[in-house]
Amino acid sequence: MNLSYMINRGSVAALCFLLLQFYFFCFLLTRIDHRLAVPPIPLINSGSQWQWKLLTNDDKPVESRKLAGLILKNALDAKEQHRKFELAQRWIALDPNAKAQIRACLLKTLSSPAHDARSTASQVIAKLAGIELPIKQWPELIEALLSNNNQLPAHTRQATLETLGYICEEVSPEVVEQDHVNKILTAVVQGMNSSESNNDVRLAATRALYNALSFAQANFSNDTERDYIMRVVCEATLSPEVKIRQAAFECLVSISSTYYEKLSPYIQDIFTITAKAVKEDEEPVALQAIEFWSSICDEEIDILEEYGGDFTGDSVIPCFYFIKQALPALIPLLLETLLKQEEDQDQDEGAWNIAMAGGTCLGLVARTVGDDVVPLVMPFIEENISKPDWRQREAATYAFGSVLEGPSPEKLMSLVNHALNFMLNALMKDPNNHVKDTTGWTLGRIFEFLHGSAYDTPIITQANCQQIITVLLQSMKDVPNVAEKACGALYFLAQGFEDSGSSSTQLTPFFQDIIQALLDVTHREDAGESRLRTAAYESLNEVVRCCTDETAPMVMQLVPIIMNELHQTLEAQRLSSDERDKQNELQGLLCGCLQVIIQKLGSSEPTKYVFMQYADQMMQLFLRVFSCKSATAHEEAMLAIGALAYSTGSDFAKYMSEFYKYLEMGLQNFEDYQVCAITVGVVGDISRALEDKILPYCDGIMTQLLKNLSSNQLHRSVKPPIFSCFGDLALAIGENFDKYLMYAMPMLQSAAELSVQTSGADDDIIEYTNTLRNGILEAYSGILQGFKGSAKSQLLMPHAPHILQFLDSLYMAKDMDDVVMKTAIGVLGDLADTLGGNAAPLIQQCVSSRGFLNECLQSEDNLVREAGEWAQLAIRRAISF
Repeated sequence: MNLSYMINRGSVAALCFLLLQFYFFCFLLTRIDHRLAVPPIPLINSGSQWQWKLLTNDDKPVESRKLAGLILKNALDAKEQHRKFELAQRWIALDPNAKAQIRACLLKTLSSPAHDARSTASQVIAKLAGIELPIKQWPELIEALLSNNNQLPAHTRQATLETLGYICEEVSPEVVEQDHVNKILTAVVQGMNSSESNNDVRLAATRALYNALSFAQANFSNDTERDYIMRVVCEATLSPEVKIRQAAFECLVSISSTYYEKLSPYIQDIFTITAKAVKEDEEPVALQAIEFWSSICDEEIDILEEYGGDFTGDSVIPCFYFIKQALPALIPLLLETLLKQEEDQDQDEGAWNIAMAGGTCLGLVARTVGDDVVPLVMPFIEENISKPDWRQREAATYAFGSVLEGPSPEKLMSLVNHALNFMLNALMKDPNNHVKDTTGWTLGRIFEFLHGSAYDTPIITQANCQQIITVLLQSMKDVPNVAEKACGALYFLAQGFEDSGSSSTQLTPFFQDIIQALLDVTHREDAGESRLRTAAYESLNEVVRCCTDETAPMVMQLVPIIMNELHQTLEAQRLSSDERDKQNELQGLLCGCLQVIIQKLGSSEPTKYVFMQYADQMMQLFLRVFSCKSATAHEEAMLAIGALAYSTGSDFAKYMSEFYKYLEMGLQNFEDYQVCAITVGVVGDISRALEDKILPYCDGIMTQLLKNLSSNQLHRSVKPPIFSCFGDLALAIGENFDKYLMYAMPMLQSAAELSVQTSGADDDIIEYTNTLRNGILEAYSGILQGFKGSAKSQLLMPHAPHILQFLDSLYMAKDMDDVVMKTAIGVLGDLADTLGGNAAPLIQQCVSSRGFLNECLQSEDNLVREAGEWAQLAIRRAISF
């Protein structure tokens, strides 16, 4: 008996089965309870004792010992959370004597003469620590390791420090007692000290400190301890050993983000150290020295964005303006790095060198200090932009492009207008491809940050538009890396016209030529290099988005062309693996292009009727894409189908019988969870398009969504959209959602209760929690609105107290973002609007109807305020009723 049948029958068996799934889901959303009973599956048995015995045996070959250790490590850990949990439970269930024997052997291996065996044992010990320390097992581990750090051979001390570092990487700070943290830091800092003669020990200690820094909150709050740690780190940056210097600078980078507010006494010395490294040291070290200042920029940008520059003595994290203070010395240092390019850097997509790091840091500095950067950079640009040496021309162009984000338009407009013609000539005529590559990138930055309807002084005028278009189209015929930058510049040029709102733009006379040029690029034999084909399709999509009534017929002509190209990829036979990958990538690009065309032409009445003649053919092509084994192509095809459903409305019903099996496959695709997430979104699109015509498919869809929520294998990011999807389905089928209430509402209630338990959560968890809350609220909103005006609306009354309690808890938690606040106050209004006077006493008793509502009414966010006004009106009607 399948679940769909059980839901149809409304049987008690179905209810019990799904409630079991619900309780399992609730368990999954909570922290993993290591006390949960799991059938004991011994990790070490008669068939696997050889692994740890081999690892500890110094008489065996090193490679064999290393392999045995890796097998052990993989038996304790996995990437998938459900598998990781299962392996941890297997270890926990193992016989205590066997565990003690394995631990002892692993600790003994840290003294092995073989480095690979020691290192592997360190990793296995850390994995065990990650399992055992949180549940108060192996409490003697840290003391046992620290006892190794006294009068023992250097290789044992090195392995011990490496192990401590891995443990700090594996476990969270709250798991380790402060006394142990102090002892770990003492051992690590002693190992880093310049008095340590063994470089392997010193390197292991420095790397261990990097992982241990998040444990050192209390130590960094103590001036004496912080001073000592900082002194040792700074001394290590001067070590004769390159790897130690690099690791020490990595520690400084971590300190800059973790303990920014503690850096003030040390910043001058750090500048001296980093400047020397950037100018004189080897590239791996210099890159980390530059990264320190990039990290400081990131911190100050975040602070300035969060606080808006208004700081008082009560500010939690004040801004010390380190970048602004360092500006006169930092800018020349960074400009000097721009001249250290590599000959082939524009050919390697993963290239990263001192020049690139310096330019990236310069861009962050511009975002941090704004206008102040311009007068310090312009003399370098003016001096080098016309020099015969390509390195100087490229560095000047890179500097100019790097400072275009951050300073005000008023500060930049005159400079950009003066430079634009020079840049266009350089893109066409400069003899060096490096210079042309960077020039194309800089033009893209000009169009991205200084072009659009929001600017009073336009960069693009009737006088220069033709020249700009001509140069970009001509440059698309250049070598791949230059052509890719020209496509990128065209992308931002088109984007600036997207919200113009006029029936014609300056692109209109060139529209056909632009489309043809971009299609030509996609057909180049070398379009697979430097992301060129992808860049061309991205630009084509943006050009389509900015089309007007006048240019829409040209976009219409594009439809059969793209459809034919997609058809050709589906007909290709006997392809090699590499050719198949390229075909799958192309299918994704073509589906993405059709999606944009559908959205553009399908949203306008003048073009919609003509465009719909292609709907059947497009749908057949999209369905054929699902037969190809490519997650990316599946994602794009699913998104295109969602756009088609939105455009066709209720007419989409004719495709559902054939499409449903692919919809179900997408919902079941846990491995490529992005496909699953997109499919959930498409269910919402289809619900809005079909309304009650989706009813015949709801049993199957709801069954699969409930299974997904109960699964421990599905990525957590998919679960909030599933809750939102409940709301979409309820809105579509109205009171017919009644048979799903007994399954959906308990899940929503449990998830709601868990989502307000955020005490001690980090930023990532809070961000996810807010996403989860919003999904839950959207579900409640859709369900309430779906039952409005129905006699069955009273079925929701038993759930009203829980909904109001959730709203009260959100208000009391004080960690909602604006999106959640808007949705939450909207749910309060929906509840009052749907349940009316029956819910009035409950509403009057809840905190949300007073404090939360008043807070929303006074919000600076217009959307939150409007939602509050609507809720206030609905509550007044309910109470008066």
